Amino acid sequence: MQFQTSSVPDIRFGSGLFGDLASAAKGFEDVAIATVVMDGFLASTGLAAALADELVAAGIEPRLYCDFSGEPKLAHLRAASELAKGSDLVIGIGGGSALDIAKIAACCAASGEDPMHYALAANPLPRNPLKKIMVPTTAGTGSETSATNIFAGPEGKKLWIWGGETKADLVILDPDLTISLPPHLTAWCGLDALIHAFEAATNRNTHAGAKLYAHEAMRLVAGSLETAVKAPGNLDARGKVLLGSCYAGIAIDNCGTAVAHNISHALAGLAPVHHGLATALGFEATLSWLCDVDTPDLNDAAHVLGLADAQALPGFVTDLMDRCGVKRALPKAFDVFSASDLAAEMRAPENQPMRRSTVREVSDADIDTFATTIMALPKTL
Repeated sequence: MQFQTSSVPDIRFGSGLFGDLASAAKGFEDVAIATVVMDGFLASTGLAAALADELVAAGIEPRLYCDFSGEPKLAHLRAASELAKGSDLVIGIGGGSALDIAKIAACCAASGEDPMHYALAANPLPRNPLKKIMVPTTAGTGSETSATNIFAGPEGKKLWIWGGETKADLVILDPDLTISLPPHLTAWCGLDALIHAFEAATNRNTHAGAKLYAHEAMRLVAGSLETAVKAPGNLDARGKVLLGSCYAGIAIDNCGTAVAHNISHALAGLAPVHHGLATALGFEATLSWLCDVDTPDLNDAAHVLGLADAQALPGFVTDLMDRCGVKRALPKAFDVFSASDLAAEMRAPENQPMRRSTVREVSDADIDTFATTIMALPKTL
C-alpha cells in the first residue's frame, strides 16, 4: 500500500478563540496590513467593526471586503483580490464562500493575475501567496482545510481553483461562531460535512491516511448533528460538528468527492441552491445504487456509524435527514429546468472528476435516472 497525505494547516479549536484573532494575526512576521473577507450579513452584526478595532489595537491596518452573499462569483474574487494587493495577510471569516474568496484573493493579490488565470488548473498558482487565516462560521464545507476553491465563472458555471498554495496557514475553530446558524442551515451544512467524509472514505481515491480523518468526521457529525439542529445553544454538539467538518475537509483535500457532489455541482450550474441541501438530496438519491457494489470501504463506513453493513446506510441517512427536518425540495427557480438539463450539467467536463472517482461506474443511463429523481422533487423553497 502506498499513499501520500497533503499538509494540514495549524488548527486551533476552542470556544471564544475568535477573541484571540488579532493577536494570532500579529503572530505572523511583519504583518502591517490585513484584508478581512466576511460576508455582508456577518459584517452587519458588528463582528467586522469589533475585529477592525482589535486589529488596529494590535498595530495592523484592516481592510474589509464584504460586498457579497451566496455562492462566490468571479466579480467577488476580482474585487477581493484587488483590495488585498499590498496586504500581508488575508483573513477569511464565514461560510465556504467567504473562505474560498479569501484563499483565492491571497493568491491573486500576490501574483497580480486574474482568478481565471488559475481556473481549472490552467496555470500554476504563485509559490508565495499572502499568509492566510481561515475562521469558519458554518460547519459544512471544510474549506478551511481544503485546497479546492469553488466559484461561478463568467458564464455562471461552477469552476474550481485547486492547489496547496490556496490552503490556510492557520485555522481557528470557535463553536461560538456557529450558534446563530438557523436549524435548516445547520442541517444542510452538517450533512454536507458528513457526505464529504463518506465520499472521501469510499471513493476510488481513498486511502488509509484520509480515512483517519474521514471516519472520525463521520462519527463526530452523525453523532451530534441532530442535537446541534434541535438545541442550537449546545456548544458541545456544535463543536463536534464543527470539528467533524474540518476533518472532513482534510479528507476531501486528499481524496475528493463522488457522485453526490457531481449532482450538487450540476444543480448549482442551473440555478442558485444551497450546496449542502443539493448534496444531501443527491446523496439520498444515489446511496442505494452505490451500496449495491458492497465494497469493503462502504462496509467500513457503515461500521463507523454503528451499522451492520453497507445495506443499512440508505435507511440511516434517510432517518438522519428526517430527524434533522430536511425537506426534500428544490428552490422555485428550478421550475424552468428539466431532467435532461440536469443530466447535461452532470456530464459537463468540470463535473467529470467527481463522476470518475465514484467507486461504482456512473453510466449515462445512471445519470439520466438520477437526474429524473432529483428533478421530480417539488420546487417549493
